Amino acid sequence: MFADSSKRPTLTLAVIGSGPRGLSVLERLAVRLADGALAGHTVRIHLIDAVEVGAGRIWRTDQDEWFTMNTVVGQVTMYSGVPDGGPARPGAGPSLGEWIEQRAKDHGEPPLGPDDYASRRRYGQYLRSVHQAIADRLPADVELVETQGRVTSVVAVPDGGYALELDSSPYLIDADRVLLATGHPENAPDAFEQNLLDFADRHPGLTYLCGDSAADMPLSAADIAPDSTVGIRGMGLSFYDVMLSLTVGRGGTFDHDNEGRLRYIPSGHEPRIVAGSRSGLPIPARGRNQKRPDHTYRPRFLTKEAVAAARERRHRTTGTDRLRFNEDVLPLLLRELDDVYRSTHAASGSTAPLPPLDLHALARPFAAARFDSPEAFRTRLLEIMREDLAQAALGNVDGPLKAALDILRDIRNVVREAVDFGGLHPDSHAQEFQREFLPVNALLSAGPPAERVEQLVALVESGLVDVAGPATRFTADEDRGAFLVDSPQVAGSARLVQTLIDARIPHPDLHRDRSALTRSLVAEGLVSEFLRTEPASGLSHPTGGLRVTLAPFHAIGADGSVRDDLYALGIPTEHARWFTQVGSGKPGLNTLFRQDADAIAADMLRTPRPAPETELISATAGSPS
Repeated sequence: MFADSSKRPTLTLAVIGSGPRGLSVLERLAVRLADGALAGHTVRIHLIDAVEVGAGRIWRTDQDEWFTMNTVVGQVTMYSGVPDGGPARPGAGPSLGEWIEQRAKDHGEPPLGPDDYASRRRYGQYLRSVHQAIADRLPADVELVETQGRVTSVVAVPDGGYALELDSSPYLIDADRVLLATGHPENAPDAFEQNLLDFADRHPGLTYLCGDSAADMPLSAADIAPDSTVGIRGMGLSFYDVMLSLTVGRGGTFDHDNEGRLRYIPSGHEPRIVAGSRSGLPIPARGRNQKRPDHTYRPRFLTKEAVAAARERRHRTTGTDRLRFNEDVLPLLLRELDDVYRSTHAASGSTAPLPPLDLHALARPFAAARFDSPEAFRTRLLEIMREDLAQAALGNVDGPLKAALDILRDIRNVVREAVDFGGLHPDSHAQEFQREFLPVNALLSAGPPAERVEQLVALVESGLVDVAGPATRFTADEDRGAFLVDSPQVAGSARLVQTLIDARIPHPDLHRDRSALTRSLVAEGLVSEFLRTEPASGLSHPTGGLRVTLAPFHAIGADGSVRDDLYALGIPTEHARWFTQVGSGKPGLNTLFRQDADAIAADMLRTPRPAPETELISATAGSPS
């Protein structure tokens, strides 16, 4: 803090990363400042982004239209309050769906209904509009300084605050308080990836692409030849992005035949695709949305009170309140899903028998299966995918299966109560939660729009896309000078490919993060790794994630001290907190996304400490006594 020429003390804040998390904090800062927070101060806010200020990298506005969100537009907002009849401004503004509806009326842009899905580019445009609404309506004593550039280092200043170095003008920024909202990392390759990269280097004509946003991958015809074969590792959400880039992105189109079935019309510029994953199942479709934008689900079994009671029982019997996921959490979660599953079926009036709800069987339908040919596996895969589409068409309220699976999304906050900040025994977290539950949960709860699965069915039927099978192996065949993709459960599935693409988004890892900023924070000791510690032995298990306090999420330094002017939010903290990739709030609801942003905004705007006496003397030197 220092005195400017008008004698008003100035507080300087820096927000590094202007994707949804950074923008959400900026919005709450603006609301609080408009309400009179830090009256009598001048506030300067630096908003810094390496790719696009106001949208960030993942949502940047120059990406292709086929990269799609997986949340319907009516359930997405970046404003912490709903429209109130006045102009869009911090605290009161339209949801993504309302914004799109207004743009369609005012500018003739393509309309979308509240239960439709927008492209990531369109969401980026919405983010930019929110950013502009914030910038236009800041109080007169608040300055917003926007910088496109990478922060390469952050250094603590002895008298307080931080010095930020950038790779572009203004090159140096001094800030009293700093928020790290940097989003998805770009990691150095692990040992498996490095082996495949080295193999590709030794064999001209081969390419291995590490996991990243598909919009940032070299997927054009100039990078991957049309007559080549491409292997894709992972069949989650990003798989669909890569798939469309190599098909629609090459000029192919989808159309319906005379019987109404979707078919793919190739351009002739596509490569052949062979994909695979641990399950052998492409991530299933989300159910047709039937829920209002402000829908909330009130759990009956897996409640915050139930989690607290479980902790009390654990403490009484073991001396520690650490939970075991499979004993204390999973039975309540399954009971919650089963209750919705059965009650939805009963409400439908159906007299058909209801098969048991078995999450593992749904996520691993080929677990013990053996197929004598790729054709036999393909036939069974298409049957499962078509049945999934039929279930999705029933909806996430009327359809028993998709209604139950949608609860996995609705009760995330309660699961967080159990698992965040080392709430589970380390062995239970590693084995039961991470290795067993999370892959099943991710496959069954976070699917793409049904349209994407329909398109994949059409591509498989066309012969352009093959799925190798379960337990897919991706190896380097030195003798034949190509990558090899095969499934041990499908006879004759082996395929040689010239390009191998990892279609999985990297997890945050302080030790592998390539960014100069992360390396600087670690080297300066300003951040430290979140460790899961055994309550009895004290043994620690590394996670790769950033260690933070409870809200407002102060970073904890290497010496264990709390950096109360340095904050971290979102994906960098993923291992201390679960499912931090949430990218929006919900209209009319005080979501955790909003609460996180407001907690940080409130703390960043707390009254600054008095400046050191020497600084005050310097600031007033030469003035009359």
